[in-house]
Amino acid sequence: MRRILAFLMAMSLITGCSLLPEQIDETKDWSASKLYFTAKEALGEGNFDLAIKTFEKLESRYPYGAYAQQSQLEVAYAYYKDGEPASAIAACERFIKLHPNHPSVDYAYYLRGLSNFIVDQSFFARFGDQDLSDRDPKAAREAFDAFQQLTSRFPNSKYAPDAVDRMKYLVNSMAANEVHVARYYYKRGAYVAAANRGKYVLEHYQQTPALEEAVAVMAQSYDKLGLLDLRDDALKVLKHNFPNSTFISGNALTPESTWWKFW
Repeated sequence: MRRILAFLMAMSLITGCSLLPEQIDETKDWSASKLYFTAKEALGEGNFDLAIKTFEKLESRYPYGAYAQQSQLEVAYAYYKDGEPASAIAACERFIKLHPNHPSVDYAYYLRGLSNFIVDQSFFARFGDQDLSDRDPKAAREAFDAFQQLTSRFPNSKYAPDAVDRMKYLVNSMAANEVHVARYYYKRGAYVAAANRGKYVLEHYQQTPALEEAVAVMAQSYDKLGLLDLRDDALKVLKHNFPNSTFISGNALTPESTWWKFW
């Protein structure tokens, strides 16, 4: 009896499902142009989810032609505006790979940089008191790389000036991150690691505001390690480049009890 009841219940479920109305896709007979301009309208209205879906339908149904190419770029922008930087980056990279000579490929590089820039901003916004010793600001470097490719390949692009400004910001941010990590190591007595971080800034980010503190950390770390020649060399660099540095007291390093307040 139980088996019969179970069978009847299963059949009623199947019958019920079959009575549900089928979901109709009203766009199934739309032309490429109608799909494109509908997606553009949704994008302009801030309906990014609808824009993305419509652009993707267009490319799926009409994979060749100008509308398909433009949709690949537009969908990257839609992802960017929708706060999906990873998807935007992937879409930009796909467009660059498929259409390296497209008239708007400079925009793809720029948008890829902007999307990485969002990730970078989020990373540096979380500085606080977190342990950044094992964090890698990969997004900052990739944003810089995208902007650098844009400015080197398309120096006359209308996006190049903004890319240059963002590159300057990124360099300063990456240098600041190195110093932040150097400070973290120093406070925990990892003086070799702290000195190496400071040295990296000296070698790679010489024109950044973070250089002063980077060299100071080097000198202070070498002092703690008893490497007095290296300490004095770092101090000479500090005095030469920053004669009024708060990390210098006379001809020596400012006492730790004094400079610690700067951290």
